[in-house]
Amino acid sequence: MRSDGRTSDRARPATIQPGFIASAHGSVLISVGETRLICTAMVQDSVPPWLRGKGRGWVSAEYGMLPGSTGERRQRESSRGKVDGRTQEIQRLIGRSLRAVTDLDALGERMIWVDCDVIQADGGTRCAGITGGYVALELALRGLVRDGALSELPLTDSVAAISVGIVDGTPLLDLCYVEDSAAEVDMNVVMTGSGRIVEVQATAEGQTFTRDELDTMLDLAVPGIEELRALVADRQFLVGPLGPAALQRAIEEPAAAAGLTLEDGLTRRILADVASQPGALPLMEAHSPCPVCGSPVQRIVHADNETNYCAVCQNEGRRLADRALSRLLHDSYARTMDDD
Repeated sequence: MRSDGRTSDRARPATIQPGFIASAHGSVLISVGETRLICTAMVQDSVPPWLRGKGRGWVSAEYGMLPGSTGERRQRESSRGKVDGRTQEIQRLIGRSLRAVTDLDALGERMIWVDCDVIQADGGTRCAGITGGYVALELALRGLVRDGALSELPLTDSVAAISVGIVDGTPLLDLCYVEDSAAEVDMNVVMTGSGRIVEVQATAEGQTFTRDELDTMLDLAVPGIEELRALVADRQFLVGPLGPAALQRAIEEPAAAAGLTLEDGLTRRILADVASQPGALPLMEAHSPCPVCGSPVQRIVHADNETNYCAVCQNEGRRLADRALSRLLHDSYARTMDDD
């Protein structure tokens, strides 16, 4: 039994939360076990000099680990003045994997930058970067199709990756950090949605391995990648709290992509209905108009907790008591919406 209770052939639970960075053309927060990465994709309407005038695009990736992503603070590479060899190897791997499923001719003279930033590392960060990076890339490309910049999605397939290794003589799928650091053999497998291999990185860490052991590890990797591919293909994404504008896009954009016309006022009624439910507070953005009554959404902070609410719809026009503000403003503190 492994440290986290998994059997040798079980991958860690994986979730993908799209739209994690609102300003990016495509973004996800991907979690694989305790490993977490933010992956963003940004479209640039130019290409490297060596591609200019050729009518083809390019996809490139960058990878980095935040200082607090590991047990001890990791020095930023910018402060060291150079990118280390491991980082260069990983970001090249991510870029190659994404280009393997992108039709660069159909992309046109555009550059897609995919950035994979590790915010918490517990093994398998490069594989999570490939899987999350692909979803961010697809989201950015779908935006180009939606905006009319591309007539169709310039992707030939999907791509995902997972790690495998041999620890204490036992082949294991999807190694966490404790297993990875003790592995006699460490391998990363990248495959497309149709089951074709993009890349296999296998390294003996002080002990060689046989052809049979290599085949065993590949046999372990395939079902693990199948799970990730199904997660991506079936859009089994974890949707986090949405503001009204993001929820409106989530309703209208898929309908438009399917060629459907929504009934007049339908989106507004859905927003109002969702906002009236018990779990609706995350839909309200502080200081923005309430989607039901239009009054400014309020924010209250207590210790390390905070929440947004509509004083009119949810508290009969009274603001919730905010001791910090009332002490600061004394008699000037507006206790009801009419006091403004």
